[in-house]
Amino acid sequence: MSLFRNPWPHDEHGFLDILRWKLKWGPQETPELPDAPDSPAERRVVASAEIATPPQVGWRVTWIGHASFLLQGGGRSLLIDPVFSEFCAPLPLPGLRRMVATPFAISELPKIDAILLTHGHYDHLDLPTLREIGRHTPIVIAEGHAAWLTGNGFSDVTELAWNERREIFSGINLTSTPAQHFTARTPWDRNHGHWCGWLLEGLGCKLWHAGDSGYCPAFSEIGERHGPIDFGMIPIGAYLPRRIMRAMHMKPEEAVRAFLESQCRRAVAMHWGTFRLTDEPAGEPPILLSRALREHGVPAGCFEVAAVGTQWEILAES
Repeated sequence: MSLFRNPWPHDEHGFLDILRWKLKWGPQETPELPDAPDSPAERRVVASAEIATPPQVGWRVTWIGHASFLLQGGGRSLLIDPVFSEFCAPLPLPGLRRMVATPFAISELPKIDAILLTHGHYDHLDLPTLREIGRHTPIVIAEGHAAWLTGNGFSDVTELAWNERREIFSGINLTSTPAQHFTARTPWDRNHGHWCGWLLEGLGCKLWHAGDSGYCPAFSEIGERHGPIDFGMIPIGAYLPRRIMRAMHMKPEEAVRAFLESQCRRAVAMHWGTFRLTDEPAGEPPILLSRALREHGVPAGCFEVAAVGTQWEILAES
């Protein structure tokens, strides 16, 4: 089987590197702000009535936590990387327990018209959640995963290669955008599937979920191809130790550069404050993001840190 790779040079890490990190062999990296609060993201409860009916004009975006979002527009409801499970792991490992509850129960979701999955890691592709939503719900995923999902009982799975564009509903187009990452669910299937972000275009708006990514030339390419983008969902967490995570996850200053290069008008910070995946204090990413935004001269409110359950209304530029 051919394996997927990132097209740009970057640091590599393997199983022994992960083992040394987890067992704390050798020198340890200190957080940039060791006294930052080790507290999860705040949470806002979302009443089922707030998500029951998708708007016909523009989009409503709801952060479910981590990289999970509910996108509603044009009478459609879509999920990106939905994870409602208590643990983002194959086993209930205490260190990977959810730190902040979802803003609503999975039973309160409206009818879901499609699920978009960026890659196969457990904190993005959660089989229990997908099964509860329904095995016949259409799924769109980066290439290389369809056979595995079909083998797990899902009947409507579409793969998209990087930069492939598909009309998924009348007037709503989806493009797979490049990212720098890797994927695996076991020690034996590393990079058998690809990874991506998702650009959703429709109702006069462009929404972009960056997926998981290290900082790389993809962001300038996305801006040149697709900018300006009305609303971005950009990861800011899970970046320490840098010797392991530099190639795979952005630190907040890199996320600001990605925001600028991808030509986002507005964005929300994701992939922080929900699961403890790495070594930085849970509350450090928003503080570093705020500092980086000031240093880059980004106006207040353009790239937000928000509570889980926050909703945004995205309307076409007049």
